Amino acid sequence: MLKKLLNARRSTATPLTAIPEGERVYAIGDVHGCADLLDQLLARIEADDRARDPARTTIVFLGDLVDRGPASAAVIERLRLLAAERPDTRFLLGNHEEVFLESLKGEPKALRMFCRIGGRETIMSYGLDAADYDRMDYEELHAAMRVRVPAEHQAFLESFEDMVTIGDYAFVHAGVRPGTDLAAQRGADLRWIRNPFLDHDRALDKMVVHGHTISAGLDEQVHRIGVDTGAYETGVLTALGLEGTARWTVQATRAG
Repeated sequence: MLKKLLNARRSTATPLTAIPEGERVYAIGDVHGCADLLDQLLARIEADDRARDPARTTIVFLGDLVDRGPASAAVIERLRLLAAERPDTRFLLGNHEEVFLESLKGEPKALRMFCRIGGRETIMSYGLDAADYDRMDYEELHAAMRVRVPAEHQAFLESFEDMVTIGDYAFVHAGVRPGTDLAAQRGADLRWIRNPFLDHDRALDKMVVHGHTISAGLDEQVHRIGVDTGAYETGVLTALGLEGTARWTVQATRAG
């Protein structure tokens, strides 16, 4: 009972978090190669943005564009072109992009992990036949990746950021390490951490918006908001909308 009361007091004392006046943000959860859902969500975000008062709008992708879903190459190309059209679009480096980039360099441990965490679907989206993939050793796989993945795609992924801060919000892929200043966070934690971040029970310097950990819907806690709704498994891709102190969601679903 005492713990519940203390938690209630902490929640009540948590100040409202806000986006600066005149700005609007849409933070998009893990796409994981679901190009169909991405196109649908971007169209719905555009419609939602038009229906609201004029604002400077930023779209933040929370990382993990690739792997597991069937169309990683198409996702990367779609967003590479979007970045050229809309320079106010921001991209965070997810753990899956990190492994993909290391695999392109031929790093053996990364190649093995790439194959375990959905990389098969990624390289097949670049035109590698399933039978060829299955017969290849790691050296052959690396050679096939180097031939098929365009240099522009690699350069695009290498440009991704570790963290974006806007107003009272910090946007990262996986989370942050509680007790460590945001400026001192390790890249490994920003891309891979689960606990002790997920089960932390107090407000942090900023409200952290993240992907990486799947939840059934928007996961709002006192210190964080999780936006990964498991698109490749559930057929639901989610964006969190932020303006002033308001929050809302925009979603794409295969059910329509």
